[in-house]
Amino acid sequence: MTKLQNPVQMAVIGAAHGIKGELRVKTFTGEPLALADYGPLYARDGRAFQIVDIRPANTVVVVRFKGVSDRNAAEALAGTELFVDRSMLPDDGEEDEFYHADLVGLEVRDDTNAPIGKVVAVHNFGGGDILDVTLAGRKGVLIPFTQAAVPEVSITDAFVRIDPAAAGLVEDEEGDAPGRDGFDPKGRPRGPRDAGGNR
Repeated sequence: MTKLQNPVQMAVIGAAHGIKGELRVKTFTGEPLALADYGPLYARDGRAFQIVDIRPANTVVVVRFKGVSDRNAAEALAGTELFVDRSMLPDDGEEDEFYHADLVGLEVRDDTNAPIGKVVAVHNFGGGDILDVTLAGRKGVLIPFTQAAVPEVSITDAFVRIDPAAAGLVEDEEGDAPGRDGFDPKGRPRGPRDAGGNR
């Protein structure tokens, strides 16, 4: 069993597909079929998975792994996350493309170049990448990973520069950060009383 030094998640195993040990796999690669090009994939616990066959199927790929030959063995793997070491990935991406693993741990600087925090995670809930940043003296905040909110990223110098206004960190006239006070029932339009509204 191999423990990776700098793991990067490439896929997650889904449900079994058929009775011969095939599995539906959601990939996080640019080209889903390229998953087989990275060599063995590893689970968090160090188990290695060698791809024997891969083919497209709607929004996922169907994969047959070496040593998984029946549905029971395949079902036992559902939910397993698959990783490769960062060193296995190419560095020839475009200037504004980054691996999530390269962003985690970078220092966060404001528009005056003052250090204000650190990137602790990168999330994507379907609307684009979001940096999870721990700011000094505050809990973590989420910052959209857009050109406006994060105008500069330097992997070699280990920092990202943010625009506090575009990132939603600037306090408004009343001294409250945006979204701090939660839901405002007075700002929500209500329907007529006979439709269940409370006017």
